[in-house]
Amino acid sequence: MDVELFNFSLPEELIAQRPLPERSSSRLMVVDRKTRQIAHHHFRDLPSFLRRGDVLVMNDTKVLPARLHGVKEGGGAVVEILLLKNIEGDLWETLVRPGKRVKEGTRLRFGNEEAEMTGICEKVTPEGNRLIRFSYKGIFQELLAKLGEIPLPPYIREKLEDPSRYQTVYAREEGSAAAPTAGLHFTREILERIRAKGIKTAYLTLHVGLGTFRPVSVEKVEDHTMHAEHYELNQENAAIIQEARENGGRVVAVGTTSLRTLETIAGKANGKIISDQGWTDIFIYPGYTFRGVDALITNFHLPKSTLIMLVSAFAGREFILEAYHEAIRERYRFFSFGDAMLIL
Repeated sequence: MDVELFNFSLPEELIAQRPLPERSSSRLMVVDRKTRQIAHHHFRDLPSFLRRGDVLVMNDTKVLPARLHGVKEGGGAVVEILLLKNIEGDLWETLVRPGKRVKEGTRLRFGNEEAEMTGICEKVTPEGNRLIRFSYKGIFQELLAKLGEIPLPPYIREKLEDPSRYQTVYAREEGSAAAPTAGLHFTREILERIRAKGIKTAYLTLHVGLGTFRPVSVEKVEDHTMHAEHYELNQENAAIIQEARENGGRVVAVGTTSLRTLETIAGKANGKIISDQGWTDIFIYPGYTFRGVDALITNFHLPKSTLIMLVSAFAGREFILEAYHEAIRERYRFFSFGDAMLIL
């Protein structure tokens, strides 16, 4: 399958550079897979499309202040470090810019002249990332909160005035390099309205890696290799989801990260949703058979990305591209701070 099949032309001015003042005032395109109808609403209207017995599944990961600015010891060159994945203890896989300044054995200082934190590059991975082991006094998370910044996707060029807007209102488990952006539209008031209708809510955790934003560089979809991300679904929340399914309710995944986690678990458990944790590199593209999810809330994604391939698998490639072309005609806002789509 050609990657070019998932391409479309997007005017640059439709890439949202900042969040709207009110989270739930974003637009909501509702697409029905059975009727192939497309309707235009606002996110605050979401509860009207859900029904008693459904379960809304959200990713409660929290974005780390994972961007650090360091200085090379012995030279003073400034480098930017982005924490990607905790390997073990104080060893992290990182993305370094400019990478050529940091070779194996390079030592780095972070913070003031006393070097509140130091790091040494232990290895350069085949992908060009750096494994850096950090040394410090105190608690790593507290130092990271002091020295680090919330990383934003590369297509957002404006500085974010309020970092909390790149976190969901239900973010709890710190560990992501990027936000699960479909959840950014929710407010506590909308969640209360949803629960008041008899709709269940459940939470899982998948720590989002920056591989989410990496372009697909191969020509054939099948040749692409997905990055692995860590997930966890505890017994209490698994039971809420599975009970809703057994009682005829729909499983509504909030975001592609929630969907990928649920499909990973359902694939391992013969279609059931059970408590589980581990790493997933599931790659969902047209031809995939869904086993754990009935509806999806998601943002509008990059051309030729693994995410538009996923939503194309869920709703059909031609229908999704039709919906995207209508979104462009209607001047929807795209990507992380953009508008939302509900696929029923």
